[in-house]
Amino acid sequence: MRDCDLPSYFKPKPGNSFLDFFMKETLTMTRASALILNTFDHLEAPIITKLTTVFPRVYSIGPLHTHVKNQVTKNPSLSYNVAKEDKNCITWLDHQRAKSVIYVSFGTVVKLSGEQLLEFWHGLVNSLKPFLWVVRKDLMNGEGDFFHKNVAKELELGTKERGLLVPWAPQEEVLGHPAVGGFLTHCGWNSTLECIAEGVPMLCFPLLVDQTINSRCVSEQWRIGVGVDGTCNRFIIEKMVKDVLENRIEGLRNSVDEIAKQARDSVKETGSSSHNIESMIKDIMSIKG
Repeated sequence: MRDCDLPSYFKPKPGNSFLDFFMKETLTMTRASALILNTFDHLEAPIITKLTTVFPRVYSIGPLHTHVKNQVTKNPSLSYNVAKEDKNCITWLDHQRAKSVIYVSFGTVVKLSGEQLLEFWHGLVNSLKPFLWVVRKDLMNGEGDFFHKNVAKELELGTKERGLLVPWAPQEEVLGHPAVGGFLTHCGWNSTLECIAEGVPMLCFPLLVDQTINSRCVSEQWRIGVGVDGTCNRFIIEKMVKDVLENRIEGLRNSVDEIAKQARDSVKETGSSSHNIESMIKDIMSIKG
């Protein structure tokens, strides 16, 4: 880990109340009788092993969204979404070549400046690769009216030939679509796990909380993506999109496929995460008794 990989509130500075808060919460955690993690054994084995020396029980039961997907398949009425999804993007993806599309989404919280948005757009367009971009109404810092009157209009006008902009998308379905060959992401943990499970390489542009650490793991530890390292430059974005979609990064596809298989295996009936869920439920029931 480098200094820049740590969340900003971990860095000592006068009046940093967040650092004190997280130190207190971390120390309080050690009083817990168990730790439940949305990850799987193969992905973070050394860390999980280390945590077992601190906590009496550690349950790694992820990827949780894959468990949910399995249950929804059995019972569709369980399905839910936090925002209205634009299913038209799936129809658009159906008309694209296999692994040719870069999917772009910065989640529900991250905000970008107008300059950053335009740099990303220029990089995507100049890459000559098709792209599907989730552009929330509140994605840009500042006034939403300015975004819609200026930046959004410019993006939309210049995107018609090669890309598609949507206000929201069914992300798991998009990442699992054969046409998607890369994911430009903020590296939030949910998005990271969803991408891992579907075997899609990542282009990481982290900004908040755990995203910088997640990005470092993706690019350097697991080697299933590349880190932008906070550099929002159209020429760098263009080059990285081409590298990922054209598989010029040595070993990237092999690493992605291997970890995706491990993720899928972990939630099978005989998988480690399924076994850990059963153990967790058994232990909870014994405490209740």
